[in-house]
Amino acid sequence: MLQISPSTSAGFFHFLFKLVHNIYKFVIGKPGEFWIVGVIATIIGFCTSPLYPILNKFIPRKWLFIGGQVCMSLAYLIFIFTRSNVLMMDFGLVLFNINFAQLVTVLTLTDAIEYGQLKSGQRNEAVVLAVRPMIDKLTGAISNGLVGYIAIAAGMTGSATAADMTGHDIRTFDSMAFYIPLVLAVLSIFVFLFKVKLSEEVHAEVVEELKDKLAQGELTSEATTSSTGLKEETIYAPTDGELVAMKEVVDRDGQPFPGKGFAIKPTSDKLYAPFDGKINFTFGTRHAFGITSDKGLEMIIHIGVGTVNMRGEGFNAHYNDGQIVKKGQLLFDFDRELIRQSGYEDWVITFFAQPHNIKATSGFTPGKLIKHGDKVVTVEFK
Repeated sequence: MLQISPSTSAGFFHFLFKLVHNIYKFVIGKPGEFWIVGVIATIIGFCTSPLYPILNKFIPRKWLFIGGQVCMSLAYLIFIFTRSNVLMMDFGLVLFNINFAQLVTVLTLTDAIEYGQLKSGQRNEAVVLAVRPMIDKLTGAISNGLVGYIAIAAGMTGSATAADMTGHDIRTFDSMAFYIPLVLAVLSIFVFLFKVKLSEEVHAEVVEELKDKLAQGELTSEATTSSTGLKEETIYAPTDGELVAMKEVVDRDGQPFPGKGFAIKPTSDKLYAPFDGKINFTFGTRHAFGITSDKGLEMIIHIGVGTVNMRGEGFNAHYNDGQIVKKGQLLFDFDRELIRQSGYEDWVITFFAQPHNIKATSGFTPGKLIKHGDKVVTVEFK
């Protein structure tokens, strides 16, 4: 899952910080009381990001986004109508900082990686994830420009004080700093509510459909290369447990799990590389990843059945996408107890991403108890 940090909205809150400073100095004439603004912004800012994943367990991110925008809108109204009351101003600052808009936006963009892979067969992960630092830099640059422009337009520059402000200056400041942003905040609620369709539930459906297409060989990955002649690869157990034939695995919809491969009823909560190879990608839900052997055999390792709905909780990766790994290298810790408590199976399912290239398998013994690193099956493929 995407790393969340307080810097995600740094430019946005810098904009607020400078505007509120202008209120204290040029509108209400109490610059000496501005120190509390920094304290509130720091405390709430550092609490908001860690609080998001906790709230998101119970509240869909659509409503977190809307709730944050409502808080922002109320803050704007407080800044406009109760600015003479310092306590109300402080309360408005608290409301303004309770905002998950950029966090939700970045996470929604991250979920779009799987959607793009499903539709085009290509994962544009690097491009999509580059949006986050771009957002940080862009909001920082825009906020600096807007604050400067508003200050100049409202005459809030140089040695000016609250006594120098005219009614026209205050109206200009209010229009640019509060009325226009308030309208945009309300508009964003309607845009997100009616136009953004990639919710957590929709993303889970996209990931499941993507998994099915990969298992059935309907999508090709970036790792696919043309080959001539047959090659042979030995697959070693990625975890401890009991080997299970693929036909015995039931998917979350009650249908047989698609594709060719095998499963393990695990007795361990650790997952290791089944051969020397390269990590191709990891689903945003962290419960499955693609790996290609040095000889070109593409596989997906899928942890659990129905675990797409856990959205990464209980899954801890020990690699980076694109990393070269060796057989037996630790790749994942997964919380088997949490998986079962959530109502899902904790089976580890390993299947081929290009099943039509598999020509023969040998050595597989259903029901056999194995340890990670034990030989499971030998595959002939082209």
